Amino acid sequence: QVQLVESGGGLVQAGGSLRLSCAASGSIFAINTMAWYRQAPGKQRELVAALFRGGNTNYADSVRGRFTISRDNDKNTVYLQMNGLKPEDTAVYYCNTESALTGRSWGQGTQVTVSS
Repeated sequence: QVQLVESGGGLVQAGGSLRLSCAASGSIFAINTMAWYRQAPGKQRELVAALFRGGNTNYADSVRGRFTISRDNDKNTVYLQMNGLKPEDTAVYYCNTESALTGRSWGQGTQVTVSS
């Protein structure tokens, strides 16, 4: 199993920045992909950014150029740096991993609220 603990959410004004962190533990050696998803009230959960084992990344069109996903292998932590935040970025953000051994794992979620 992979356990994920997120932190870094909060309330910020439009145009501000936040950095989310997700610490992974457990069977992390088989993780192929680490990603961030978000879910706004009344909407489906959507992919925000993904970081693949080889280092490639993928971003939702709505955040490309504003958000950056990165990983610290020594700390087994994935980050989401969010700049230029907009009210429409308000959502619960979830860390996600996909492992060849244990499948998909989710964190508990962290609330991000952007005020206008």
